[in-house]
Amino acid sequence: MAEEAGMFVVHQTIGSVLCCKCGIPMAPNAANMCVKCLRSEVDITEGLQKNVIIIHCPECDTYLQPPRTWIRAQLESKELLTFCVKRLKNLNKVRLVHAEFIWTEPHSKRIKVKLKVQKEVLNGAILEQTYTVEYVVQDQMCESCTRVQANPDQWVAAVQLRQHVSHRRTFFYLEQLILRHDAAVRAIRIKQMDQGIDFFFGNRSHAVKFVEFLGKVAPIKSRHDKQLVSHDTKSNNYNYKFTFSVEICPVCREDLICLPPKAAISLGNLGPLVICTKVTNNIALLDPFTLRHCFLDADQYWRTSFKSLLSSRQLVEYIVLDVEIVAAEVNVGGSKYALADAQVARVSDFGKNDTIFNVRTHLGHLLNPGDYALGFDLYGANSNDIELDKYKGMVVPDVILMKKSYEEKRQRKRGKPRAWKLKSLGMEVDDTTAKGRNEEEKRDSEYEQFLRDLEENPDLRFNISLYRNEEYQPSEMASVTDGEDLPSVPLDELLADLDLSDEEDGESSMRE
Repeated sequence: MAEEAGMFVVHQTIGSVLCCKCGIPMAPNAANMCVKCLRSEVDITEGLQKNVIIIHCPECDTYLQPPRTWIRAQLESKELLTFCVKRLKNLNKVRLVHAEFIWTEPHSKRIKVKLKVQKEVLNGAILEQTYTVEYVVQDQMCESCTRVQANPDQWVAAVQLRQHVSHRRTFFYLEQLILRHDAAVRAIRIKQMDQGIDFFFGNRSHAVKFVEFLGKVAPIKSRHDKQLVSHDTKSNNYNYKFTFSVEICPVCREDLICLPPKAAISLGNLGPLVICTKVTNNIALLDPFTLRHCFLDADQYWRTSFKSLLSSRQLVEYIVLDVEIVAAEVNVGGSKYALADAQVARVSDFGKNDTIFNVRTHLGHLLNPGDYALGFDLYGANSNDIELDKYKGMVVPDVILMKKSYEEKRQRKRGKPRAWKLKSLGMEVDDTTAKGRNEEEKRDSEYEQFLRDLEENPDLRFNISLYRNEEYQPSEMASVTDGEDLPSVPLDELLADLDLSDEEDGESSMRE
């Protein structure tokens, strides 16, 4: 303002004084000493730790946070830097400004951290100083790893996961969810049983957390019990073994269900013949004749539990002769459906009879004359269902189509590897489980069907990590001869998971 008004302004200059120790010119401060002399007089890092010993478990790659907490951290990570800084004593006497790692050889068992601190010294002057702290890493196994190494069977809590159905497709899907979320990373041992999987943990809290995870991804009911192992009368300590029994509902995706009268009324007179389209922590039911749908949570299902009338293993292949759209395509529960009247015939009847079925289907947007479809053959099925007998006078349809079939087109690619693959848990197989050739063929066919479901259903692979198959070599001839309509996993879905999977290959592998 003064310059704009044309007034004379005296320019302020910063004076300099001589250091009282060495006599060099310097900017004035409260101590009247230069930085070198001030550091020679005062050491603000005096009394701070320069060498610290930290305990590291080489089996599970964790560090001991006294007294009994083990923290998982990778080298030169933010978690490890925070852990190292918190281990320093008397650091509250100074002000921490910056901290960073100094690179050391990974096998040297040394971690160096460079710290920059500030402190008020003589007459209010603030001094900043940098020093290095060396951490000596000593290997010592944690309690759970010690217990595993001493006796792998010495578990504290066990989760018995069961589903009373004739196939294992549900467990194939749960296995991928567990790998995706690292839900069983604390498991000591995983054992494959006849109708389920057993998970063994070294701590009860780990088993409780795992059961909570299962409740978020599947409709389950659970109960727990404990058994006294030992008791110290002097210290009054009790050692228990805990067992969690978890049962998954027997209703699976692509099952045909006859709802009990009580359940049908509570759902607004839905059905009673409905199909299961999706199973998460809720069960999605769809009426294929009216496109009405509903969702059942675990509490509602177990309150009026029911079983499947026919499962996906009893699907029969049909050929579509004619399709006539009845209603426009609609979005029901996140999926697209269209009501249509279709004429179908069983593929197995070709050359034997001329039986043709007229059916109402929800797949009008997918089926065309000449296509193949999989459905439930109620015309030739012999079902003794108690709930179905309760509906007297109900006209049961001859056929209920479930999904479009690509079996004829898959014949051309039979034996060829896929461009993607899945990881698997390191499970032991129970000795009591049949290991015959028929059992292995059954499991391989179910796993192949699960892989086909992933290719056909994008919603099913939404929460699953797919990895690129290094052995796959695409050929130009195969792309010409194979059908374009054959569903497959897009390459962009594989690339989205590659960046994460390559880094976590060593971390996500299961230890026994």
